[in-house]
Amino acid sequence: MSIQSINARNQFRGKIVEIISGPVVSEVDIETPAGPITSVITSRSIEQLGLTVGSEVIAFVKSTDVAVAKL
Repeated sequence: MSIQSINARNQFRGKIVEIISGPVVSEVDIETPAGPITSVITSRSIEQLGLTVGSEVIAFVKSTDVAVAKL
């Protein structure tokens, strides 16, 4: 599955295996068929998206950013 409405060609489906929470930003480790990906996103975004260990997500890689969308 890919999301066509986002202009990011490199999309990796995976599952969150670890979240290292911080007061402002957190690390989200995602296991994908292509290998592990780590995203640094705001802790508020983790809460708003309802991300937890085991959540299925798509990691969008564009330039130096990795965006995460919950499936």
